[in-house]
Amino acid sequence: MTRSFRTERDSMGELKVPAEALWGAQTQRAIENFPISGVSMPREFIAALALVKQAAARANRGLKLLDAPLAQAIDSAAGEVAAGAHNAHFPLDVYQTGSGTSTNMNANEVIAALASRRLGKPVHPNDHVNMGQSSNDSIPTAIHVSAALAVRRELLPALEHLREVLARKESEIGYVVKTGRTHLMDAMPVTFGQELSGWRTQIEHGMARLRAVEPRLLALAQGGTAVGTGINTHADFGRRFCEELSALTGVTFVPAENYFEALSAQDTAVELSGQLKVLAVSLVKMANDLRWMNSGPLAGIGEISLTALQPGSSIMPGKVNPVIPEATMMVGAQVIGNDTTITLAGQSGNFQLNVMLPVIAHNLLESIRLLTNVSRALADSAIAGFRVNSERIAEALDRNPILVTALNPVIGYEKGAAIAKKAYAEGRPIREVAAEMTDLPREELERLLDPEDLTKGGIKGGGGGGG
Repeated sequence: MTRSFRTERDSMGELKVPAEALWGAQTQRAIENFPISGVSMPREFIAALALVKQAAARANRGLKLLDAPLAQAIDSAAGEVAAGAHNAHFPLDVYQTGSGTSTNMNANEVIAALASRRLGKPVHPNDHVNMGQSSNDSIPTAIHVSAALAVRRELLPALEHLREVLARKESEIGYVVKTGRTHLMDAMPVTFGQELSGWRTQIEHGMARLRAVEPRLLALAQGGTAVGTGINTHADFGRRFCEELSALTGVTFVPAENYFEALSAQDTAVELSGQLKVLAVSLVKMANDLRWMNSGPLAGIGEISLTALQPGSSIMPGKVNPVIPEATMMVGAQVIGNDTTITLAGQSGNFQLNVMLPVIAHNLLESIRLLTNVSRALADSAIAGFRVNSERIAEALDRNPILVTALNPVIGYEKGAAIAKKAYAEGRPIREVAAEMTDLPREELERLLDPEDLTKGGIKGGGGGGG
């Protein structure tokens, strides 16, 4: 913005506004009142709020509360804002009035200025753009709309891509048998297919959880106005608004079952955030498994080699690090922290209004954005291209003393433990030691201790627990 100004007036008096700014006096007051973080409201939220104004203008026109030229001017102006054409005119800090009134008025003023230019006469931000609305129902509505659209259009497709990559990798390397691990210690064998199927199912469950929130996320507060009674709003406004918004977005939104709940509580945002936290935990589990399997290349587990993406050290030549899993872990930490903030903010529904709405919107949309982007990075830059180190896996599997577990039904737990300890102490394959310490034929040992067969479960041998 330049240093030239114009004078604007609101109910509190006059103040100077940058000459080229589309906003008015109330936005300018908020700019001056909240120089707190330098972080502005998310673009996705501003777009959703503009859709709210656009749908409201259409509903008010249909209810014959706005004349057609005025409603069309607001509609067109709001559509430009929703498309991101005027993002620079939404500078307000996240940490502002708890109802989000400042951002609601920022939208009202910008859209009014644009509509006034189109119409050739003044359009009032409150009387026209905000007709039938309050910050107290528009901001909760924009939270639901922005989150619903981001989950549907961005996060779920990213998770479906990750699921497909996992399924493809499962098919490619699923036959490889490896050492299972519990407590980070050697355990009975599993296949890569079995291990990857666990990850894939985590993602499928995460997607199902997100879809399960939708019925509540698509129910909107709009129509409740200031306290839930619908004061100063046409009795049919909420329904008509949802019809118009559904037509604009292609997503079926409905009026909230109870406006008093929709304005005073943010339980659905807290619920969605909780499901995002679960997804973050799933991704961190996968990232940690990849880091452990990739560890080495000599002194670690070394079962796989992740794609080398960048030099790993400013001092150690040739070092390559698991950077995508590490980024995933940081995303997980941030999303879990965001969930804590949203949970605490959700508790701030005092009587008829929650007063921490902007920070809920900011953290919720950041979590969705981070999980969307890191899911694709994890799929494409870590999982799709990692290479299996078959020789290293086979060597470790052959020397795994825990394979003796398969002999328990035949020789008993105590004899099995003795064999395992001896094999581990002497660094010898379990088959050799078992052959020395039991009278089982070698062919029988080979059958009982076949790692691939052991991944299929079930008892293969008869006999008692002695031996």
